[in-house]
Amino acid sequence: MTAVMRAVASTGPKVLRIGLVRGGRVLEERVIKQRTDVTIGPSEKSMFVLADRSLPSGFKLFELVQGEYVLNFLEEMSGRVALPTGISELQVLKGQARRTDEGAYQLRLTEDSRGKIVVGDTTFLFQFVAPPPVQPKPQLPVAVLRGATGIDWRTTIIAAFAFLAHFLAIGAMYSDWLDPIVDEELSLAGLVDTFDKLPPPPPIEEKVEEVTETATEAKEEAPTTPRPTPSKGKTAPDKGSSGGSMSSAEVAALSNELDQLSMLTLGALASTGPATAGVLQGGDVPTGALDAAAASNAGVGVGGGLKLGSGGGAIRPGQGTGLGSIGTTGKGTEGGTGTVQEVKGPTGNAQVSSSVTVGTVSNAQSVIAGMRAGFRRCYQQALNQNPDIQGSIKLTIRVGPGGEVSGVSATPSGNLPPSVVACVEARARAGQFAPPDGGSAVVQAPVTFVKQ
Repeated sequence: MTAVMRAVASTGPKVLRIGLVRGGRVLEERVIKQRTDVTIGPSEKSMFVLADRSLPSGFKLFELVQGEYVLNFLEEMSGRVALPTGISELQVLKGQARRTDEGAYQLRLTEDSRGKIVVGDTTFLFQFVAPPPVQPKPQLPVAVLRGATGIDWRTTIIAAFAFLAHFLAIGAMYSDWLDPIVDEELSLAGLVDTFDKLPPPPPIEEKVEEVTETATEAKEEAPTTPRPTPSKGKTAPDKGSSGGSMSSAEVAALSNELDQLSMLTLGALASTGPATAGVLQGGDVPTGALDAAAASNAGVGVGGGLKLGSGGGAIRPGQGTGLGSIGTTGKGTEGGTGTVQEVKGPTGNAQVSSSVTVGTVSNAQSVIAGMRAGFRRCYQQALNQNPDIQGSIKLTIRVGPGGEVSGVSATPSGNLPPSVVACVEARARAGQFAPPDGGSAVVQAPVTFVKQ
């Protein structure tokens, strides 16, 4: 049968087999069984639709003329064709091709011809192959065509009775026909008798009273000691120096010295900036500002520093080595204001680099370097409010045809506030570059903010 089909297929003329390749991938392969014209172009009626608008609508790449195929190609097409005379380029075959009225070159093909035609970014591969055998008309199986005359009635009847017997057996298993009749009143009476015969539940032990008694005994055994709550402006009882308590005069003197210490410490901090603002508004003072104030010794007397009493004993106002010496100038305990040192906040710095990822911009590095001062001012303004911020921002700047900035996107990292990101984006949008080669470009500029 296979030999007969091959013999029948080889007697007819060969048909055209075409493959469509784009971007190095075979997108479509088709065998033209009917030996008809092969058209290409932007029209949807073409056999192969291409997006190239320079082609005429319905251009006949392969045309059937007097029962034989001819190849039509234009000036902008390229490729190679294998003919009986050898393999030649299309540009060489223009001399022996016939020119049509539409301006196309027409080359006659044989059944042994093959080659490729390049149209824009699309490549057509073609060759002539034997036509595939004609598929026979689908037919129904013989058992279906015979109808009811081919049914084995004996087997069918046996299967039907077996199915009926199994169905009745399963129905009897899941039905209540054979269940005994139950008297509901008798069953309820027996259930009540069963509940009456159940033993009583065990008594629940109550341990609340024992716990209460234990807590009461512990409360009676614990000594009751009143806790002193001295406060400013109230008089504390004077029990003498042996009891460790202070008199009302000592409390007033100690409070006065503590107020003087607070004012002198506040004067040691900067008069303006985040440290003073934190003290006045919420009591928050940066760690660096407190360290600078402590290093300046402002508000601390020359006589011995900040100590809590002599030998770790009770605090006494006016004592030379304790809080009594705070605010002195070495001439007594009624001293002056001490030394005030101005503490400045941290200074911000911006480190900028640039790289052109798309296109070419001649002055990209110089323009990005000119933005550095503006980036530093953005960071310094936020640093004056919060001296703990630092981080980096990755800027992606899109440059338009005239060198203008058409778009900016920023990717922050660290604890930088949104105000710094918005300020940096605004400064980047105000930049002006040289016109890029190719009409547009993309510049990457990572900005790193550090404290000095």
